[in-house]
Amino acid sequence: MKTLLNVIWLFFAGAWLALGYVAAGIVCCLLVVTIPFGIAAFRIAGYVLWPFGRTVVDKPGAGAWSTLGNVVWLVVAGVWLAIGHVVTAIPLFVSIIGIPMGIANLKLIPISLLPLGKEVVPTDRPFAEPVR
Repeated sequence: MKTLLNVIWLFFAGAWLALGYVAAGIVCCLLVVTIPFGIAAFRIAGYVLWPFGRTVVDKPGAGAWSTLGNVVWLVVAGVWLAIGHVVTAIPLFVSIIGIPMGIANLKLIPISLLPLGKEVVPTDRPFAEPVR
């Protein structure tokens, strides 16, 4: 079932949202200072392409630098990506098959706003320690 939802998701929302994250990642990688934001954007783009079967957990040891980075990310790209999630969630809620995908889209908003200090893990281990 996860694979079916992921394929439908990829067609209706995932590809378009991932392009937004890739664009944000490319812009962030243009400057040396914002390369960590670019890496986070590329990581989230992979998650946005295939979200069902994975979840986001807090990365242990993420400290004040990730908090400061999240504030900068929120201003530079986070708000725009969150708006993209809301805009793509609205049409998904129109059809019955799109409701789980609309919910998944809204669940992606917190990581689009504050991506640093988070890690994507499979849902069979949602509370597992992040892989190193």
